[in-house]
Amino acid sequence: MSSPAVHRKKNLKKGIQFCIMVSGISGTGRTTFVNTLCHKNVLDCAAEDTYADVKEAHLDKGISIQPVTVDLEEEGTRVSLTIVDTPGFGDNINNEACFNEILGYLERQYDEILAEESRIKRNPRFRDNRVHVLVYFITPTGHGLRELDIELMRRLAPRVNIIPVIGKADTLTPAELALSKKLIMEDIEYFKIPIYNFPYDVEEDDEQTVEENMELRSKLPFAVVGSTESFEINGRKTPARQYPWGYVEVENSAHSDFVFLRSALLGSHLADLKEITHDFLYENYRTERLSKGVTDATLDSSLNAEELAGQSYLLKEEQLRRDEEKLREVEQKVQREIIGKRQALLAREQELREMEARFARESSVTTQDDSSVVD
Repeated sequence: MSSPAVHRKKNLKKGIQFCIMVSGISGTGRTTFVNTLCHKNVLDCAAEDTYADVKEAHLDKGISIQPVTVDLEEEGTRVSLTIVDTPGFGDNINNEACFNEILGYLERQYDEILAEESRIKRNPRFRDNRVHVLVYFITPTGHGLRELDIELMRRLAPRVNIIPVIGKADTLTPAELALSKKLIMEDIEYFKIPIYNFPYDVEEDDEQTVEENMELRSKLPFAVVGSTESFEINGRKTPARQYPWGYVEVENSAHSDFVFLRSALLGSHLADLKEITHDFLYENYRTERLSKGVTDATLDSSLNAEELAGQSYLLKEEQLRRDEEKLREVEQKVQREIIGKRQALLAREQELREMEARFARESSVTTQDDSSVVD
């Protein structure tokens, strides 16, 4: 059985673990988007602006990071989807603590993987909770990015794939939406924010993949409309938002980019988002942590003695790997020299054989001449 077939069979049996973080200020449609994405009520739609004590209404609420896991069925494969919501972000006068809370959460998941890799005996039931993509909701103002948006995406981009979306996009006219998308992408380019822009290589990727990624890239930022209500439209029941003048259909590509985003997140680009998270984002973080050494104060506060010993072991392992690579280079160089000398020796032997053959022919001619003179 081929390797892809084996992976598919394992995925059908065990399922795929995938983690999405949703962030944005209150009122941008995060909760409705998640519930629409999962076709069920995953997040509570209760108002986020309520206070347990009225006397504390003048205080900043801060941020609350809430992971929730739900099982979905996508194209015959079970997806164990973890949704990490960030209620409270952007609702404070000073959001510095919010930036640090979200960044700290992302890095703690990396630390857990780093600690698990360091153990001599690993936990077979360990769950990878790394966030594979951040869906960031931008307020539908019709303008570009705000300073809050720029600062958050710039800080988090080294730790997570970011996909920007315009929440509640049905509040904008088509012309306003097109202009808003243009301004947002200009800001992203100007401030050099490394979002997940559906990368492709025209030389290595097949034509279908290139076309698909080009289309998805042209949709950025995705204009999203969500709804947990369904209505019968043209003889079929579909999630939509009802207005006095008609309906905005969530899964109608002429009304919303929701169907493109859902397909990318839970289908075509799920594996790519996981690979980039592990091979690039996590490896960069891992290198940064290990390069600081096991005496780093932050690392000491988060890892126990067994994990620190494991970190030391990893450093030695990397050094050993580098030494092995150098040794292989030396071996290859020696092999090349041996091959070169062997070829030179073979060439010399061929020359000797040709000389011997020539001497033999000349000797034969000389013997025949001597015989003719005697006769």
